[in-house]
Amino acid sequence: MSDATRAAEQDERGGAALALPLGPLSRKYAVALQAAYAQEVELGRPFLWRAVAAGAGVVLYFAAEREPSLILCFSALALAALLAFVTRRHARAHAVFLALAFTAAGFAAGAWRSARVAAPIATRIGVGELTGFVEEIDLRPAGARFIMRVASAEGLPDDITPARVRLTTRGEPAFAAGDFIGLKARIMPPARAALPGGYDFARDAFFARLGGVGNSLGRIEIMAPPDPASLALRFFAAIDRMRNALASRVYKTIGGDAGAIAAAMVTGKRDYLSEGAKDLIRRAGIFHIVTISGMQMTLVAGIFFVGLRRLLAMSQTLALNYPIKKWAAGLAMIGAVLYDVGTGSRVGTERALVMTLIMLAAVLFDRPSLSMRNLALAAFFVVVFEPEAILGASFQLSFAAVAALIAVYEWRGDYLARARAKPPIPGMRGRFSEWREALAERLLHGPGAALVATLCATAATASFMANDFHELSPYVLIGNPLTLAVIEFFAVPCALIGAALYPFGLDGFVWRYLEMGIHLVTWLAGLIASAPGASLNVPAFAPWAIVFLALAVLSVVLWRSWTLRATAIPFVLVGLAGATSGAGFDIAVPATGDAAALRQPSGELTLLGKKTSAFAAEQWLRADADSRDAADAKGGASCDDAGCIARAVDGRVVALVLEKNAFLEDCARAAIVVTPLRAPEGCAAPIVIDRGKLSETGAVSLRLLKEGVAWRTARGVEEDRPWSPRHAQNVKHASVEDEETEKAELAEPLE
Repeated sequence: MSDATRAAEQDERGGAALALPLGPLSRKYAVALQAAYAQEVELGRPFLWRAVAAGAGVVLYFAAEREPSLILCFSALALAALLAFVTRRHARAHAVFLALAFTAAGFAAGAWRSARVAAPIATRIGVGELTGFVEEIDLRPAGARFIMRVASAEGLPDDITPARVRLTTRGEPAFAAGDFIGLKARIMPPARAALPGGYDFARDAFFARLGGVGNSLGRIEIMAPPDPASLALRFFAAIDRMRNALASRVYKTIGGDAGAIAAAMVTGKRDYLSEGAKDLIRRAGIFHIVTISGMQMTLVAGIFFVGLRRLLAMSQTLALNYPIKKWAAGLAMIGAVLYDVGTGSRVGTERALVMTLIMLAAVLFDRPSLSMRNLALAAFFVVVFEPEAILGASFQLSFAAVAALIAVYEWRGDYLARARAKPPIPGMRGRFSEWREALAERLLHGPGAALVATLCATAATASFMANDFHELSPYVLIGNPLTLAVIEFFAVPCALIGAALYPFGLDGFVWRYLEMGIHLVTWLAGLIASAPGASLNVPAFAPWAIVFLALAVLSVVLWRSWTLRATAIPFVLVGLAGATSGAGFDIAVPATGDAAALRQPSGELTLLGKKTSAFAAEQWLRADADSRDAADAKGGASCDDAGCIARAVDGRVVALVLEKNAFLEDCARAAIVVTPLRAPEGCAAPIVIDRGKLSETGAVSLRLLKEGVAWRTARGVEEDRPWSPRHAQNVKHASVEDEETEKAELAEPLE
């Protein structure tokens, strides 16, 4: 008898003893839980929850208000691991300390990652002379955006020299990735969250080692580098040049939004897309067609694996005497890596690559390739090397969807195994049994199986979609199969064949074929997007709601026993309670203080400010379940160059002050004053939100109640993190809109 089985039996006896004082029904359920857990132990399922514990440790690290000591983090990890080792013969204590050890490992991984990527960050707006290597360029219909590895910086405030900066230029760039350039640039700190609990570009920029963002001023000169570029930089710069050349070729061949979508599907370059095209495919629930997702990665690896295996099988000598299946898997791994590098190797594709490589490696070692254990190993990889990705929508959606698909695959295997093992009983087959078997046959094979898988994956990702983007697409069951068909029959084959023919100038017909598929999918997307209720807006959740909803999803997909899967029910109920009890807001002010969202007496939000960031406005409106865009949400306020005046939902006067000379009048008549400046000490307004206040709180939201005002802040009271230091003064930060928050990674629900 194995140690795991013996421990499970000891747990069962202990559990039964503890259940004696309970009622008969409770005792029965407790015994059923013990038996179900023993079965899960035999199947090795607790291992999967160790990946969850590691992820929980990462979440706890990012929830901390102060940066923990690395020594303390690794000491806690060592202590928990030692206690888990000492208690290995005591099942319950061992399970507890093992969970603590993995949680501590995730926490330490986050701290170690922060220490490794730490780099100088611009403290305030400044203009300086920069030199450095261009790492990559994203071309746009007008201008470009590029990332520069800074070699020197002169004139920036506090003599800061960022490691990397992201800049935009309005004209067509005369330089390419790999060039050493010099320019004058206006540099700003990365943008903070526009709403408490909202997307924080500054945190993502920190882990990308982006110390500033902004735009180039004047002429950009190509210079001779003082030192040669590293081999890695030259290699990836060459890849970026090839991607841009191919993206430009596809875009110009097809033209318009169809060309932009094709370029994104083939190369991962999304900057040609217009806002109208983005909105169309988002409303249709198929935004992930413009990302290089796990779906494409799996299809590419599958094409290499199946194609190479069949090619090798054409030789009778090889087929009969050599492990050609393993050879094909090894070559497919190389092909998948090349595809990842060729499409930019972004965060989302890297995670998809890891999962694909693990599954192909399982073939090499004669193990099941499609298993939840392989997914857990991929999750461990993310925790170790990119722990910050766990907070991103791409990780949450892709892993939830893949876990749901694997769970469906496992359930299908279990059902078929039981059906084969159960002998038919003569005379007991009635009409109901026939109908049930016919229904099962349609749901387990053919289009019915695909529909069930899509439904389960959609259900698994729904809570993350609603929490991250405040939006649900009811017609996703139509959109996702449509996406799969386009990617399988058009995007991936065209990307592989077109890229191979492009150097020879024979690729034109390939892009015309791809154009037909894109026109088909955009036409259908238009029908879906225009259907009633195509996009359901969801208000912001309570902060803790997504934790319980995630636990509900994990309980359903990780356990094999329906007894233990039933534990998802209380998690769902608590999560839904939190999803429907978000705090809401009546006033929202970003960290910059130069704009605001205000709820009017009519109940709708109106935007205050001369140049409200489009992305900030989108965050405010989506969090309020408001489907309007920024242009439609303006009005209802009296504005001039000095600021704006409007009435809040409870009748209070709110003033946005943009010029110093407006303080005298607005401080006297307004109940709430918002300003990016420092308000004078004599300002008589009961509530003043100025630069000094915002430097402590970050973005704030206020709920106007009869008994007072309820505040929420983006920064904690004692918050001091590398991407949000306590001493940072909150001057005008960059526009998140200019930095495009990678929201195109948001939806990969069926990869």
